[in-house]
Amino acid sequence: MDIKTIPLSELEADPRGMLNACAVSGQPLVIELPDQRLVAVHSLDPTEEDSLTSDLLQSNPEFQALVVKSKASPRKPFTQP
Repeated sequence: MDIKTIPLSELEADPRGMLNACAVSGQPLVIELPDQRLVAVHSLDPTEEDSLTSDLLQSNPEFQALVVKSKASPRKPFTQP
């Protein structure tokens, strides 16, 4: 599987387009941050079971605490640009 690597500025120029292309193609996207770190984005099939979340909920106390904290926090609506 090919992996597309882009600078952060390319993602910032068209975030919706870049993320949609990643989701449609299934091709992982690696974003190069200005400080030389890398961030990977890949699409998930909504019909497949995502075991990572389940595994974290079952075995990671720090993740469990984050979920509890999140549930207790007020919700902020997503805004469209």
